[in-house]
Amino acid sequence: MTSWLKRAYVIVILLLLLAPLVVVTGVSLNGPQTLRFPPVEPSLRWYGTLFQDSAWLVPLGHSLLIAACASALSVSVALPLALFAWERNGIAARLLTGLGLAPFTLPPVISALGFMVFWMTVGGYGQIWATIVSHAVFLVTLPLVTISLGLKGIDRALLEAARVMGAGRWTVLRTVIGPLVLPFIVSGYAFAFVLSLNEYIIAYMVAGFTVETIPITIFNALRYGYTPILGVVSVLFVLLAAVVFGLIGKFGDLPRLMGSERGSSE
Repeated sequence: MTSWLKRAYVIVILLLLLAPLVVVTGVSLNGPQTLRFPPVEPSLRWYGTLFQDSAWLVPLGHSLLIAACASALSVSVALPLALFAWERNGIAARLLTGLGLAPFTLPPVISALGFMVFWMTVGGYGQIWATIVSHAVFLVTLPLVTISLGLKGIDRALLEAARVMGAGRWTVLRTVIGPLVLPFIVSGYAFAFVLSLNEYIIAYMVAGFTVETIPITIFNALRYGYTPILGVVSVLFVLLAAVVFGLIGKFGDLPRLMGSERGSSE
């Protein structure tokens, strides 16, 4: 009886999670310009429209460029910070780690307001690179956490063995630490990429309508009426996130990324 209840509970949860996606997917398949479910005159018309209309293609390009560059920048900041905290483990290391975790703990609107005031002061407001830097600072927490988890799982006896064999600091970093932490670096990049792709508040406050991203375009489109293309964008973003996290689950140490102390040691 208990097993049956657990199975029923899991099924109900899965249905609740899948229901919105099913509805949005159905809406994206409407032939006419309507948000009906079940879809009326099912068609892939709006999927073709997305990739032919510059009003959507340009923001999509902005979103992909910002997400790719911001994620790379956040990883380049998080990696040395995580290495320093792992090696030193002192007050300075804890302070730096706290600074790296701070941006993500603040409400996004507060961070966005701070970024807007800063870029207006230094003259970067409305520039795409300002949005990239802002996203990198805001999302640096994600690769910092994943890389720190990866470093925490390294057996220091391996490092001692490498040093005994004559390997220098950079050789140890390149041949021992690097390969062991690489899946966590990639995972941190992926997490930051997906969140940057979907982030709205900071992108809007820093660049406004000068550099529109897909989330900004969606909110702007809502002011003029609903079209199935909104459902198309939502479906594509969900599929992209599913692919990214699916790859992390397949090739990364997902239990440890989720905070498990065991992970790959099992």
